[in-house]
Amino acid sequence: MKRVLLTLEYDGTGYAGWQRQLNGLGVQEVLENALRDACGEPITVTGASRTDGGVHARGQCAHFDTASRIPPDRFPFVLNTRLPGDIRVTESREVPPAFHARFLSAGKRYTYRIENARHGSALTRLYAAHVPVPLDLIAMQASLPSLLGTHDFAAFQASGGTARTTVRTLRLAELRREGSLLVLTVEGNAFLYNMVRIIAGTLMEIGLGKRAPDAFTRAFATKDRLALGLTAPPQGLELTRVYYDPEAFVHPEKLRWHREEKEDAT
Repeated sequence: MKRVLLTLEYDGTGYAGWQRQLNGLGVQEVLENALRDACGEPITVTGASRTDGGVHARGQCAHFDTASRIPPDRFPFVLNTRLPGDIRVTESREVPPAFHARFLSAGKRYTYRIENARHGSALTRLYAAHVPVPLDLIAMQASLPSLLGTHDFAAFQASGGTARTTVRTLRLAELRREGSLLVLTVEGNAFLYNMVRIIAGTLMEIGLGKRAPDAFTRAFATKDRLALGLTAPPQGLELTRVYYDPEAFVHPEKLRWHREEKEDAT
């Protein structure tokens, strides 16, 4: 048996999320079916993040165990001929048996896109939230520094989150304009359920003048979900990258598993 780590991207539009589930088709199920056909054995895949329905990924990571004789670095070629066009494996490598894609991640980067134009775009409608009213970019940008550092993000999670602790560390939070798109990038050690979409929804309300630029600071003080804006639509969110300590690929048993911190950001 060997353990293989995949890096993959997918358009989440047609899926009920990453996770295999009874009430819809998950990306995990499609990937596991392709692996079963390729390896000739049942395969269970463990992803770094359980993205929600409609959420996309450019750098999702997932590991699995197999007795197959397929060389570990050949899985993109083997799987992409079996996968639908909206799922692609971009890289694969063998990792130690103790490696875990979710619990050993050192951080993640998420991107959220907002189409800020009078009329929605036919080309970005599945990949960005649409706000037809001009947004105050300067006010939105001014609110972001308060997110940086280590805080209790209890107010930044939707109901249904199961993380044991709500303390998180964000090392990047920036918003830039690219034509009619506003692009939010956040990076941190871990994220709570719907955390990035709640940040994006709050930024939209700040940009519309419906919420003060110090909304994030107030939410930290009160730990009240109502201090923040609505949860932004899923199609604007992308899991851009998952980070790992280089030691995770050599001696993962020496690293602490961050099980209590690994909640999904969708």
